[in-house]
Amino acid sequence: MGTLSTESVIRVADLDLTELNQRFNTAHPQEILAWCVANIPQGLVQTSAFNIDDLIITDILYRQVNAVTAVPVLFLDTLYHFPQTLELVAKVKERYTLDLRTYKIPEINTREAFVAQYGDALWERDIKQFHHLTKIEPLQRGLDELAAVAWITGRRRDQAATRAEMPVFEVDTDQRIKVNPLAAWTRKQSWAYAAEQDVIYNPLHDQGYASIGDEPLTTPIAEGEDERAGRWRGMGKTECGIHMED
Repeated sequence: MGTLSTESVIRVADLDLTELNQRFNTAHPQEILAWCVANIPQGLVQTSAFNIDDLIITDILYRQVNAVTAVPVLFLDTLYHFPQTLELVAKVKERYTLDLRTYKIPEINTREAFVAQYGDALWERDIKQFHHLTKIEPLQRGLDELAAVAWITGRRRDQAATRAEMPVFEVDTDQRIKVNPLAAWTRKQSWAYAAEQDVIYNPLHDQGYASIGDEPLTTPIAEGEDERAGRWRGMGKTECGIHMED
């Protein structure tokens, strides 16, 4: 993992996270993102899996908030995304003239190449290694290369019990700011915004997929299940490791 510059570390250290979280605890995501754009003019990155909440953030950043420079959107190509997800990425890139930065395992470009290197269905044999290779290492490399001071996520408190106490502003293990502008929103509010603003989204959402990840590890959810119940079903997991909660 890379090391932030002295300037970046001082900027993080100088923030009063307690005051910021009190001020923005129930604020509209647009207010939170406007603050980020104004106060972190360099080194602000959105991480996106192109789920509906990620797309709402992109819509706000690219249509509602006046950033001097477009905020880079970091996407992890695990090689195991649904075709619908990859088609959506292309559509969103065109619609917003997105500053898209895609990261993946170095020198492996297909599922076949992944299997040749690591064997078939690695997630069934070693889910931790699979996520390290496809998500954790590419994410950290991307944040390093983009000189990220702060990264924006699409997490909400109501998505899972592991996220119930999540603050709007926090600091990750590399002393970067992690911003969760939709923390206080509900699933209903996210979809209301998407409908009102005509946000394009993954058609799999209309087929019962509430949270969409890798194709072999994602299933639709039943009525009454947690939003993320369809991720890693039967594996006893709630997170892939990116947010250090599993």
